[in-house]
Amino acid sequence: MTGDVRRKVLLTAVELDELRRSGHDVTILAVHSINPYTGVPSFKGQRIEGAIDTEAYSDFQAPASFERGQRPLPEIGVLQGKARRWGLRPETTVVIYDGDRSMTAARAWWVLKWAGLPDVRVLDGGMPAWIAAGLPTTEMVATPEVSDIALSPSHMPELDAEGALRIGREGVLLDARIRPNYIGGPVLSGQPARGHIPYAISAPAPDNVTDYGNFTDGPTLTEMYRALGADGSSEVGVYCGAGMSAAHTVLALASIGIEASMYPGSWSAWISDPTRPVITGADPL
Repeated sequence: MTGDVRRKVLLTAVELDELRRSGHDVTILAVHSINPYTGVPSFKGQRIEGAIDTEAYSDFQAPASFERGQRPLPEIGVLQGKARRWGLRPETTVVIYDGDRSMTAARAWWVLKWAGLPDVRVLDGGMPAWIAAGLPTTEMVATPEVSDIALSPSHMPELDAEGALRIGREGVLLDARIRPNYIGGPVLSGQPARGHIPYAISAPAPDNVTDYGNFTDGPTLTEMYRALGADGSSEVGVYCGAGMSAAHTVLALASIGIEASMYPGSWSAWISDPTRPVITGADPL
């Protein structure tokens, strides 16, 4: 049963290859990006055959906004136009991959699910896992047939600032950033506040994956999140810096059957209002 739940959101390289060979209707999206910290591009020139190129920091977000954060959700009409050019259809299984621990692929997964696509999954381990499995790659660029798909927003549970604080009080609010950002501390004059939302529990998204970049096994994820209170008995919310690592954690939780709401604006939107409380240190309060 655990494996069935996981396969609804994550596919191994072998499972994806078998799905394609079976004649199943599959559309593959390759999410490319340039690492914002190192400047290194994720795309190395090879694709899975038929994969359609997308870009993490332009296709699955709107321009930064003071109130909505660094990576607001895309306007639905803009996303719909891109989905049509990618040839997406509601009856197809959409499989997304990237080259870096599924961080950007998870954001694309969440956005497309939010926009109403019913069957969206992530290639577990991304392009490195595909190559490690000895499966073929190509330099050819796919030219999909344009579709007429209609998208609509809000098909995934999402939070605003007040909702995140409420879940912190009443349920389990997870902060998916690395721990130093959660702890926070003093900042220079004019710089945004550092710390975390009251009641939030530190749960760094990088802990979702192994050293090889694939999601860790279901029993380990289950135990990891059970210890943080996310065991299915209470409402769960997730945020991060700007809505990318949070999507990764929502995906990890979905792989073990736990639904979680995401605060898309996350910390970058939370601190836009100076009246909102900021907690520093390693404790939730």
